[in-house]
Amino acid sequence: MKKTPASSGKRPRRQRNPERTREAILEAAREVLAKGGAEGLSVAQVAQRAGVNRGTAYQYFLTREQLVEATAKWVSDKLYQAVFGDIDASGGKPVTDVDPKEITDRVMRFAMENPELGRVWLFELLSSRRPASDPFWQAYESKYAAFARTEHAQPGIDVEVAAVMTLVSTFLWPVWARAHARNAQERQDLGRRFTREVLRSSLHGTLRPEKFRELDQRVSGNGADAKVEK
Repeated sequence: MKKTPASSGKRPRRQRNPERTREAILEAAREVLAKGGAEGLSVAQVAQRAGVNRGTAYQYFLTREQLVEATAKWVSDKLYQAVFGDIDASGGKPVTDVDPKEITDRVMRFAMENPELGRVWLFELLSSRRPASDPFWQAYESKYAAFARTEHAQPGIDVEVAAVMTLVSTFLWPVWARAHARNAQERQDLGRRFTREVLRSSLHGTLRPEKFRELDQRVSGNGADAKVEK
């Protein structure tokens, strides 16, 4: 009768799944970034949290910068889905049929729910030499540009500047909200206040043009400051 070899006590070796390992590393990175931002992030720290060997983690991400960049892309995809819907359903094309108020609400909600990850994504976008490669930015700027060409928009909008200004304020507002709100309900109220003021400013601004005629001339395209050569 054939004898069964004695057990060595070692666990059977699990089959490697590169995609699953990469996702586990990215998930751990998102958890670290969500708690403390990018400052304290390291590949070694993320590897430990993901339960993988440090050498294995370095096979996927040689530097923390690569890890942050990959996480920012993940955030961009999630942000796109939250604001414009499933990116696969749209074929990756810019969405232009979403109400401006709804877009503002959705971006604000995402920023309030993902404060640290949102700011990591924003910094990566602002420092990128190819912002058009970011799925959300491409759709967001396209939406802004499409609106600027309609009869509903004020003339002379600098689309790139306006879009950046709105996103920067949106993703920084949660810092204020988190510091000044005592509970989730107050954070929601602060989010609604922000959305309302963004829309009010877009509709009416803060200055009365008739009280600042010279300034109005300059920023309306009739003065020396109207155009800045690159």
